[in-house]
Amino acid sequence: MRFEHLIQINDLTNRLIPPLTRDEVWAGLMQRVEDPCAFLPGLEQCHIIERNITGIRRRLDFGTATIEDHVTLEDGIWVRFNILPNTGHAAGSLTIAIESPQEDSLFLRFTYQTHFDQGSNSEDQAYSEYVKSAYHQSDIDTVRIIRSLSAARKTPQRPESVSGRRK
Repeated sequence: MRFEHLIQINDLTNRLIPPLTRDEVWAGLMQRVEDPCAFLPGLEQCHIIERNITGIRRRLDFGTATIEDHVTLEDGIWVRFNILPNTGHAAGSLTIAIESPQEDSLFLRFTYQTHFDQGSNSEDQAYSEYVKSAYHQSDIDTVRIIRSLSAARKTPQRPESVSGRRK
């Protein structure tokens, strides 16, 4: 199954949603690479197994399930998560690309490639639509988390006195 969709980051017509820069979006995507627990419900730990010039190999522990993936990227442009197959999980990939069709306009394009067969019967089609909906919701959550991380970085920290109390 191949599934792709866009999520708008900056809506130039809506001033109520603070715009993010490409660097802020990229920083959020790198957070998803380095410490994905906030982005993946049920993820208990992420272990970086190896870093090399081709990317990062990680082990994701979801309690009873463990998944290994290989993360590759083009700095500031896209990141790809290639899930390695094991006895409990098929291979697949997710690519998240930053797109900017015009100045200050940002989108994230999420492209999933799985070995799930969409099939032609109605049960397979219903399951396929469920999976697509779950992916889409997860990606909306990813953007929400990136916004939250960016806002936290922008919030000035109040200085503390010597005793540790806030002024």
